[in-house]
Amino acid sequence: MKMTKWMSSVLVAGAVLTLATAAQAHVNVYPKETTTGSYEKYAVRVPVEKDVNTTKVKLEFPAGVKVNTVQPIPGWTYEFEKDKDGVNTALVWTATEGGIKAHEFQEFTFVGANPKEEGQLAWKAYQTYANGEVVEWTGDKDSKTPASVTTIKAGVGEAGHEHGQEQKPATAPAGEAAGAGSNNTLPLVLSGLALLISIVSLFRKKA
Repeated sequence: MKMTKWMSSVLVAGAVLTLATAAQAHVNVYPKETTTGSYEKYAVRVPVEKDVNTTKVKLEFPAGVKVNTVQPIPGWTYEFEKDKDGVNTALVWTATEGGIKAHEFQEFTFVGANPKEEGQLAWKAYQTYANGEVVEWTGDKDSKTPASVTTIKAGVGEAGHEHGQEQKPATAPAGEAAGAGSNNTLPLVLSGLALLISIVSLFRKKA
């Protein structure tokens, strides 16, 4: 009976670790929080969770966000999609040198003018693999393929000062690039391990 309880606890802790790791495999847009009316440097982090290269990434802009500036990346071309009025509605990056390999990730950066109203921005992304498969990161937060969300809070910035305003970094400091979201995953993994160790110690005392 004690062994059964112990095994159940281990499985629960393992599930926590699995979910934490899986969350980092999603296409995410950073930062997760920004301010109204400001120009923000955004980064689209695209990890490869299959054994096939990613060769194209499309990101749709949420309503109210204006994007006209993108950072070029070696090995990739980019193109804006526009609506009937000529307004940019999406960015499409296409690989020219093989794309993103399995177990690797790439970040695509651009500058966007935030809306002046508080709220949430849902970034719909489409990840295309070399075999033609397309994963649509467009669902809600509880789906298997959720759209990345950025929260817009009240701020003093005003869009229109892109050239004179110091821009905040879109991602964590340079050591994070060692692995796709490794620093974001670490606290969750450590928490799961701590939970597992506590459970094991508790059942040993009862035994």
